[in-house]
Amino acid sequence: MKKKQRSHRKVKSLTVKIRNRSFPRHIKPFIFIIFLIYPFTLSAKSILIPMDMTQTDHLRAYGIAYWVLEQGRDVEWLLNFKGGSFLFDDFKEARDICLIKGVRFEEVTSTDVVSIYKTIEENNMEKITLEKPPKIAVYTPPNKEPWDDAVTLALTYAKIPYEKIWDEEVLNGELINYDWLHLHHEDFTGQFGKFYSSFRSAEWYKEEVKINERMAEKFGYSKVWQLKHSVARMIKHYVAKGGFLFAMCSAPITLDIALATEDVDIVALPLDGDPVDAQYVEKIDYTKTLAFENFNLETSPFIYEHSDIDVTKEAQMRGQDTYFTLFEFSAKYDPVPTMLTQDHTVLVKEFLGQDCGFRRTRLKKAVVIMGEVSGTEETKYIHGNYGEGTFTFLGGHDPEDYAHLVGDPPTRLELHKDSPGYRLILNNVLFPAARKKKLKT
Repeated sequence: MKKKQRSHRKVKSLTVKIRNRSFPRHIKPFIFIIFLIYPFTLSAKSILIPMDMTQTDHLRAYGIAYWVLEQGRDVEWLLNFKGGSFLFDDFKEARDICLIKGVRFEEVTSTDVVSIYKTIEENNMEKITLEKPPKIAVYTPPNKEPWDDAVTLALTYAKIPYEKIWDEEVLNGELINYDWLHLHHEDFTGQFGKFYSSFRSAEWYKEEVKINERMAEKFGYSKVWQLKHSVARMIKHYVAKGGFLFAMCSAPITLDIALATEDVDIVALPLDGDPVDAQYVEKIDYTKTLAFENFNLETSPFIYEHSDIDVTKEAQMRGQDTYFTLFEFSAKYDPVPTMLTQDHTVLVKEFLGQDCGFRRTRLKKAVVIMGEVSGTEETKYIHGNYGEGTFTFLGGHDPEDYAHLVGDPPTRLELHKDSPGYRLILNNVLFPAARKKKLKT
């Protein structure tokens, strides 16, 4: 009551002063309005979700930001401010859901916001407006569970909605319905993940082969690799038309291999009934790829490797105590890689996968390196543009499972809610929501 009385006294005092001043008659009503709303403007509140070490659940904080966008409200992503914090207008439902989800937030006044903006202006920081929740598709086979893939795990934990699609939806042109596409750890070369040597007698492997063969037959292809090459071309077309592509593990490398070997048989006899094209090396076209070039293929079905782009063997030798470093970019001039590298630490623990990371000498010159294992050939996190869209590739399988093996139990993200590796995934999920403007990268 005392605060309200003081505000009323201030307004009354200002009213008397305005009446005693010789303002033109047509101006006075506007001045009265300004002074009447002034005390309430000062008391306006916003919600700040800090993303530094004080945050209690970094991963679900992304879900809150996405949920606010779903309510038709904008969110400001404060790049490099307290770990890439989120700021939006205060409303009760948002406070309630933060409390329910265990996400730390602060109520800040408009004066506080002005101070935050000043800090951002004076430092390597930037505020990016997120306007619309992106529609998300996860390319995943129908026989896979959410815990088979880190991205579906992250989306499920953060409560961010997504739809599953596979070859049929891609070939039927349905990618146009989505803003953001994630590729499950798929093998777009048609070699069934190079699991033939170790798992060809396993029921799950046999089932995977059957499902892919039925899909190829449905679309008139005699070989699975022909189906997968067509799917790869459609995905590339999606990016060219403005799509946002994200992929991990074997998907980035096998996608580019499929694009480079378009209509060329690189699949060994045990897998598709006929030998590899004897002239395949001369037929590789690196101009068709998104990220990689000058690579050499491994076509033996008995070797668990697709090409020399991958650095898994070297990573295994370095062991579990290895970290990769996130690069720092200019937030004001390079907001895209800055968005994609937001984290509460610049050092992220290494994690393996069928493809753990990308050999530096196999990257195209235009590709932006956003994370690397310093002093090695391993680039872990890369980004690039193609046509009107972008692609972002992260090496490895599961950021909280160093050497995820077939049959391993699912990662429980409630035990890793501050995972810096999973944050990189969720940065990509929010990236398409950013207000479109001309950017340098």
